[in-house]
Amino acid sequence: MRTKILIIDDDRELCELLRDYLGAEGFTVEAVHDGEEGAGRALEGPWGLIVLDVMLPKLNGFDVLRRIRNGSETPVLMLTARGDEIDRIVGLEMGADDYLPKPFNPRELVARLRAIQRRAGSTTVGSESAPESVQAGDILIDPGTRSVTRGGETVEVTSVEFAVLEVLLRMAGKVISREDLCLQALGRKLAFQDRSIDVHVSSLRKKLGPSEEGGERIKSVRGIGYLYASPSPESRRRG
Repeated sequence: MRTKILIIDDDRELCELLRDYLGAEGFTVEAVHDGEEGAGRALEGPWGLIVLDVMLPKLNGFDVLRRIRNGSETPVLMLTARGDEIDRIVGLEMGADDYLPKPFNPRELVARLRAIQRRAGSTTVGSESAPESVQAGDILIDPGTRSVTRGGETVEVTSVEFAVLEVLLRMAGKVISREDLCLQALGRKLAFQDRSIDVHVSSLRKKLGPSEEGGERIKSVRGIGYLYASPSPESRRRG
């Protein structure tokens, strides 16, 4: 079945180019050209993926993303201006699954979209084999329901934050490089000057708070990556 993609971008020429290119790659594409209409179409769905530009008439991309996240968990890839790091960070913190700076090669867009698809497909609820939950201290994650609890209380995380946390918990007590964390959690290589992993880790630190002992749960290892400072995770089958 062809994945349906909604592109929300006011650059009509780019939308036509992407419609042809993505169509040849096996996607079905619809494009709208202002934020107001885009937000409405996004929630009408269902869509497999949404490509969302930041700079839009009537309603900017961040406001569109906010409306989408209030009613849908559809994966969103944001298009940002090259060098505008603030836009990328804000988008990721608001729940975007990934970003791509303009101008870009359509092949890179396809690679990012397929990486998002793989990540979503690897944690599909209702798969035949029951996913293992993972516990490290007071943090428990359940890949089957994509839920996170701290001391029995639910912690709201984005789909990408969940993927990052799952990798960190399964390697609790061990250092993982930013490159490996990006590859395992985001399904793609870490790009030059790519801050996405750092943004997700920073957000997780805020949401999870300090450890039971009062220390930092996710520690930075300078020049390498991150370490989840916890006893070895206890894995168990979901009941």
